[in-house]
Order: sequence, then structure tokens, then C-alpha cells
Amino acid sequence: MFDFTSYKNIKFAFINTYVNFSLKLKVAKISFITTLFLMLSSCNAVKRLSSDDYLLMDNSIHVNDKKNNTDALSSLLYQKPNGKLPLFGVPIRLHIYNLARPNIDSILNTKYRNPEDPKTGLKNFLSLKQYEALINSKSTFNSWLKTTGEPPVIINTAKTDKSTTNLKTYYYKNGWFNAVASYKIDTTGTKRAKIDYFVKTGDPYFLDSIRTKIQSPVIDTLYKTLKKKSLIVKGDQFKENNLTNERDRLTTELRNSGLFHFAQDYITFEIDTIGTNKKVNTDIIIQNRIIRYDDSVEVRPFKIYKIKDVNIFTDDAYQNKDLVPTDTINYKGFNIYSYGKSKYRAKALTDAVFITKGGIFKDINRTRTYRYLSELRTFKYPNIEYVEDEKDSTLTANIYLIPKKKFGLNFNAEVSQSNIQTIGFAFSGGLLIRNVFKGAETLEVSGLGSIGASKDANNSKDAFFDITEVGATVKLTIPRLFFPVNTNKVIPKFMSPSTRISAGATSQRNIGLDKQTLTGILSYNWYPNQKVTNTLDLFNVQFVKNLNVDNYFGVYQNSFSSLNSIAKNINYIDNTDNLSIPNGADQFISAVLNNNTSLSPIDEDYQTISNIDQRKRRLTENNLIISSSFNYVKNRRETIFDNDFSIIRFRLEFAGNLLSSIANITGANKNNNDRYDIFGVAFSQYTKAEFDYVKYWDLGKRSVFAVRSYFGIAVPYGNSENIPFSKSFFAGGPNDNRAWTAYNLGPGSLKSTNEFNEANLKLHFSAEQRFNLFGSLFGALFVDAGNIWNVFDDVTDEAQTFDSLSSLKDIAVGSGFGLRYDFSFFVLRGDIGFKTYDPSYNLGDRWLKDYNFNNAVYNIGINYPF
Repeated sequence: MFDFTSYKNIKFAFINTYVNFSLKLKVAKISFITTLFLMLSSCNAVKRLSSDDYLLMDNSIHVNDKKNNTDALSSLLYQKPNGKLPLFGVPIRLHIYNLARPNIDSILNTKYRNPEDPKTGLKNFLSLKQYEALINSKSTFNSWLKTTGEPPVIINTAKTDKSTTNLKTYYYKNGWFNAVASYKIDTTGTKRAKIDYFVKTGDPYFLDSIRTKIQSPVIDTLYKTLKKKSLIVKGDQFKENNLTNERDRLTTELRNSGLFHFAQDYITFEIDTIGTNKKVNTDIIIQNRIIRYDDSVEVRPFKIYKIKDVNIFTDDAYQNKDLVPTDTINYKGFNIYSYGKSKYRAKALTDAVFITKGGIFKDINRTRTYRYLSELRTFKYPNIEYVEDEKDSTLTANIYLIPKKKFGLNFNAEVSQSNIQTIGFAFSGGLLIRNVFKGAETLEVSGLGSIGASKDANNSKDAFFDITEVGATVKLTIPRLFFPVNTNKVIPKFMSPSTRISAGATSQRNIGLDKQTLTGILSYNWYPNQKVTNTLDLFNVQFVKNLNVDNYFGVYQNSFSSLNSIAKNINYIDNTDNLSIPNGADQFISAVLNNNTSLSPIDEDYQTISNIDQRKRRLTENNLIISSSFNYVKNRRETIFDNDFSIIRFRLEFAGNLLSSIANITGANKNNNDRYDIFGVAFSQYTKAEFDYVKYWDLGKRSVFAVRSYFGIAVPYGNSENIPFSKSFFAGGPNDNRAWTAYNLGPGSLKSTNEFNEANLKLHFSAEQRFNLFGSLFGALFVDAGNIWNVFDDVTDEAQTFDSLSSLKDIAVGSGFGLRYDFSFFVLRGDIGFKTYDPSYNLGDRWLKDYNFNNAVYNIGINYPF
């Protein structure tokens, strides 16, 4: 018979055991976290130091009794304190280093390889190979602790003396010739100390007389013109950098003025401060040319060299090194040689060469020729050699070109996932044809295809891979401006102008609404200097045709759920029924907007349905966009290692003006919606402007502070009442406001459940502090702010529109932190964003409403967000 009492005892015992286990588990977790925190906050950072050593805790620099710890001065110090974790102030890398055993080999040998104890450790339980692997793993882990960690920075008086000398030298080079520097070491605790550096600058010295001693007559003549832009100016405070920069400037100018043999070493400076009452008298000395032979030295005045001939060898491949060119073309003073019949039109080659027959030698012309030839994408890196003729001071320029292969192939594949598809596979490939019309043009023919499974693919009526996309693009790049008139005076060829002509078509099924897209672009690019890029899209044509409009509510199910819920609430349908798609949903919208239901225009549900209808019409209408745009980018970044720079981007776009003017002139008729159309499609007309500014500050110690500000607006007019969906703005996502997912923020204070939220005005601001944790791992703290609004279009909902400066109260604020791992060629980024100020809530209830991990947004991205 079953003993119920025994069962209860067993049951209670089990529950008691489970509760005790759960409590112990929680206590263990709390204990682990507490222990970890105590380890980081109270670890003995100086346990590896000897009795005479002191750990450097801080550096302070005092200039004329005022503290000055700028990056410029701090960078001069040989020793800096161990890096600390921001906010917490814990030298985590030092603690990691201290976890390593300094004598790990002897410890392991004593513990695991003790000949007096053959049963040492786990030797009886493991094979010899396993045993040795265990020992090696402990040694490897100890090495990892050392390399990942950071050794303690122990105060070294020799290095401190060098730091003091550096400070004195820095001020000496900047005009304080009587500067003195000293230091003082103060203990701040057990084996801990700080260093105070003291600098007394004295009075600065200023430039007074500036004289020249130029030996070559030709340089003396040139200098009279060049000195007008001199960086050495009487009355300025002496700075050694000005002398260095002036030497660089003069060298560049003289090498661009025909002096083939000139170099920096020929320019020296002599300064005199004796008895000048803190004035600096400067002599600029430019020597004659020095020619060194095996056993003698000859000194000659510099001469201006001219270009005698320019020879271009079009196929200087290795297999042709012993052959004689068989095809010679003389075109506008250029000699073009080929081994066999030339494969290039002469003008295409000479347009890329800036070295001209009869002109004087200019070093910049060689640099420009290198760049232009490389940008053709037709040749490997070119080689330019000058052959000197001393008799008549001329140069023959030989340009050797090695063609790349005529054809190139590429193929890419990727796997993706989105809020529409559970899994997708995409494939793309292309054929590249170089020198297609013998003018160094590049023709690219590419295609793409993808298949995917939507989240509704479990429907037995649909195939599993129910998402498809196919497309093709043809792009022709011409290495000059393809224009009816000569543009060399407006955009000279040293700006590397090019023309891009492309056409493409894609067809999508079940990605949003099924659609077909046709595009065509005529675009020009040129570079006024190394920092500025200009792009002019003279014509950009885009036609989008929606194929499956009846499935709108099948795709945008949040809109349908709102519609269906309102229909039930006003008893338009029974609670047990649902609106059919598309007829039932369309009929209900029509009934509400025609006032055939209990809803009136002042009701909130009426406004909701009106918004749904307006959005449906926008997203299902076909679009024809014919636009022109200008894009300006100024990037001040010198190299990829430069972390102190700014980037400015500006874009202005106009669409539909040409078609509108033609329609007005020809007296074309408008359609039922009072809009002009072409082949039944109303063209879009709008003006769009975008401004983007990014600024980086290098804070030293691999720490960077970066900010970004963005403003964008698109104003419809004439033939349009709103902006096409593809040209509108959205907010949120890994490169925007990271506390919201993409398309999930705004517009304004609207608490929307739409799958895609967009508008035609956008403001965005970001600030991010990036700092090194250890090795290639970096951390970041960030704040993002911004939103989107509707303005100057047909949206009238106050929650969504930007009416005045008071609408700025709807700017959303997100904050958070992230980790970045630098793989050198790209950065893998992970960010966690928290909603700090959410405008979708009522005023007074917006701050920190959802500031928790449950409502956080987790972002993964490649490279930095800006």
C-alpha cells in the first residue's frame, strides 16, 4: 500500500534540499562577485616591488607655478602611471600582471617534476603526454597573464632626469632659451610615490633680423618671390618648428621650380642671440650643389632643368625586357612605345601624365602622374625615371607601365537574418573588363541573387525559401569628365576627374512588398586636394514598382493589428471575427474616413486609422525619382593612425524640377490626384539637404573622445506632398541612437508600433569616449541624442511634426557602454544602449523610465559608429 506520510516527508525533504541548494547557489554568486570586486579594489599593487622601489602613482607638471598637464607636455615624460579603468580608477592590467608568478618554471618543476617525489601531483592519474600538457598549459597561462597585463611602473631616476631634460628642451625649442626644469619625488603611501615636475620658462625670445646667404644665383632670384609666404616672420616668437617647416616649404617650392638635384640638406639656419636683448637674428643659408665622386668633391651652382622628352612604355612586362618596341606613336610631344600594336588610345595615356615636353622639372608632376595612373585601375604601380643630360641641363622622363589582366572575376556569399526572414543566403559576382574602349575605361558587369525563408514560411501553402531577389548592374568608369564641352579650366586633370555611368535592375519577392526597381546614374567625381572629395550626380533615375500591394497588411502586421482592434472596439466586426486582407481592411478604412462609422475626426482612433491609410498609400505607391545632387566631403585625417581630426560631409539634392518644368511648358494634364505623371506614375519633387560633422580628439594613452552631429531635411513641393520612403530618414540602430533598434524611434513623441518609422527631418548627436582596456580590447562610454519628425508635408499629427523649437523636447537620449576588439583590418563592436530619455512617454515621465537591462538594446557592428 502507498504510504502517503512517507511521500510527504520525502517531498518536504526534497523541497528543503532544493531551497537550501538555491540559497547556497545565490550566496556563492554573491560571494564570487564580492570577491572579484574586492580583488580589483584592494589587490596589493606593489607586492612585486622590492624594498627600494616605488610605484609611480601620478605625474604633475608645473609651469611657472601653474599646473599644466596638457598632452603636449605629458607626452614628453618617459614614465607614466599604470593605466587605470575609467570611472573605477583600478589599474586592472597591473593586477592581471601581478597574478603571474615571476619564477613559474622553478615552481612547476618543484611541484610537478620533483625527482624525489615520483608521485608528484596527478602523475598517477594521467599519461606522461597529458601530464606534460598540463604543466605547459600552466606555463602558457602564466605567460598570458604577463603579456595581457602591464608591469608596474617603477620610478627610475635616470628616466626622470631624461623627462626633465625633455621639458627643458621643449621650451627651448619654442623660444624660452633660459628655461630651467627640475623635479621632486613625494611618497604617497607604502612603496608608492608621485613626481612633480617644475619648469621656469623665463622670458621668450623673438625673431628680429632675417638675412639670407644664397650661393646659387638662380635660387637667389627664385627666393625673392618665395619669401613672400615665409613662415619665419620678424616679431614672431622663436619656434624651431617654424624653421623646420620653412625648410620643407622652400625645398618643395624649389624642386617644383626646375631644381632637379635640390634637397633639404642644402638649407641650414644660423641663429644669434648674443647681446641682442632677447632677440634672435637668423641667417638662412642655401648652399651650392655638391657632387661627390669616388675620390673628390665638386661644388656647382644649381641649374633649372627642362624636360627634353617624355617616353611612355605601355607594356613593360618582364618577358619584354630584351625586346625592342615595335609600335611607336608620337602624340602632342609624347612618345608612346609598345611591344606589338598599342592597346591604348594615345589621349587616354597622355591625359594621365603631367610631365610635359619643354616644361621645367616639377616634382609635383611626378607625384600627380603616379596617382593618376594608379587610379586608372588598368596598370600596376607605375615606374617613372629621369635620365639626365648635363650638357644642356635637360631630363628625359621614361614612364614604364605594366598592364593588369584584361579580365577580373569576383564572387561573394553571405548568410543573413532580419525581422522579416529567419535565414537568408545571398550570392553576388561580377566580371571586370579593363581598357574596354582603349581609353583606360573599366566596365563592370555584376549580378546578385538571394533566397530566404520568411517567418511565415511554416505555412504549408508556401515553399520554405519564399523570399527571392535577383538583380544585375552594369557600370562604366571613364577616367575623365565625359561632357560635351572642355572642362579642364574648371576642373583640371590634377584633380583626377572621372565619370561613372551605371544602370541596374532588381526584382524582389516577399521582402516587404514585392517590387521591381530600375536605376540609372550619370555621376562625376573629382578631388581638389588630398582632403576634399566632390561628387556630382548629374542624373540619378530611380523607378520603383510595387507588385503585391494587396499583401500590405500581411507584411505590416502591426498596422493591421491596430486596425483590427479598433474595428472590434467599435463593433464594426464581432470579437470573434477578423478583418479580411485586403478587402475587409480597405473597406473599414474607407468607412471610417467617409464618416460611416461611430468614429469622428476628433477621436484618437480616427486619427490612428488616418495615419495608417496615409502610410499605406505612401508605401504602396510606385515611385519615379529623377534627381541631381552634389556631395562634398572634407576629411582631415592624415593616416589610419591619426586620432585627432575632423570630417565634414554635405549633400544637396534636387528631384523632379526638370520634369515639372517640362510639364508646365507643354501644358500636360494632371491625374485625379492633381499630380503630373509619366506612364501612369507620378514623379517625386523635393529638395533634400544633409550636413554631417565628426570630430576626434586624441587624449593620449590610446584614449579618444569623438563627437558627431547630423542634420537632414527633405522638403516636398510641387508634384509631391511627401517624401518617397527610400529618401526619408529613420532613427535608431547600431550606427545611430543605440538605445533603439533601427526604424523604431519616432517620429517625434509618437509611441508607434509600425515596423518601419520614418520622416523627413532628422537631428542626431553622439559623443563617445573610447579607451584601451588591455591589448587590442577597447571599451567605450557613449551618449546618443536625436529623433525624426515630419515637417512641410501632409502629416498633421502634432506628435509627429516639428512645429517650433519646443519640439526639441522630443529629442530622445540614449546612453550606454560597449566593447571593441581591434583586428587591425577591422573592428568588431558590441554596444548596449539604455533608453535614458524616451519622448514616447508623457512629459514628466520620460527620464530613466526603461533604464534597465530588460529594455536595453544590444548592438553588434563592424568598425566604429562614426
